Amino acid sequence: MKKILLTALILVLTAALAACGGGDKEAGKDADDDKSVKLGGTAGPYSDMLKQAIQPALEEKGYDVEIVEFSDYIQPNIALNNGDIDANLFQHSIYLENFSRENDMELTGLIAVPTAPMGIYSNKFKSIEEIEDGATIAIPNDPVNAARTFLVLQDHGLIELDPDSEPLTVSEKDVKSNVKNLVFQPIEAGGLPRALEGSDLSAVPGNFALAADMDLLDALVLENMPDQYRNNVVVTTANKDTQLAKDLVEIVEAPEFEAIIDKDFVGFGKPQWMENR
Repeated sequence: MKKILLTALILVLTAALAACGGGDKEAGKDADDDKSVKLGGTAGPYSDMLKQAIQPALEEKGYDVEIVEFSDYIQPNIALNNGDIDANLFQHSIYLENFSRENDMELTGLIAVPTAPMGIYSNKFKSIEEIEDGATIAIPNDPVNAARTFLVLQDHGLIELDPDSEPLTVSEKDVKSNVKNLVFQPIEAGGLPRALEGSDLSAVPGNFALAADMDLLDALVLENMPDQYRNNVVVTTANKDTQLAKDLVEIVEAPEFEAIIDKDFVGFGKPQWMENR
């Protein structure tokens, strides 16, 4: 009887040890699965930036990377918040803060990347100096991009804004001097490239210009973009200290990343941290 009990005990212990070994193997598999990541970006220059400048570097670090493209500015954050993707690239910090607050999401920008600037374009004039008195200019009808437009116009001496106004929220009511008596025509931002056909000038955000196959360098002037308007690599706040987050920052900070920007993303304005190093 003792021999039978001893044999049974050995079999139980052996099975338990095998189970533990199997558990370790499964744990190892889970750890490997953590190297599979999905990055989201809006179709166009920022999904291209993910594919050309970030995905290859992540794959060199052993990640299995999938790029998910979105056609609007809502779904990338919803997908990130739901865990359907691990990071996204498409939005500046002002949009991120507003969207997170309005939708009760905890999202964090890791690092700003070079971003296509707004430009003032014209099919009629070849330079700012040629702009005629009373010229019409199509501008974005949303407050954030409208404010950017007025700052560009002020930077180039076409208008003067109230010095007491908040730069990131200025609007037409803050225009105190309109040197060329410009006529502002607010329209939806996506229609600004087409507005060149009916207006003398059009203020086109960089992403919409590129989506319409416009050359950024064809602009009469390009925006001297504040960093608040530069796009960020974004993760959930809970994941801001993960190894993936650290690797993403390291990749964007690498000289190889900037070299790809200089070669394939001509006209993109660089964030202050990149200009200062």
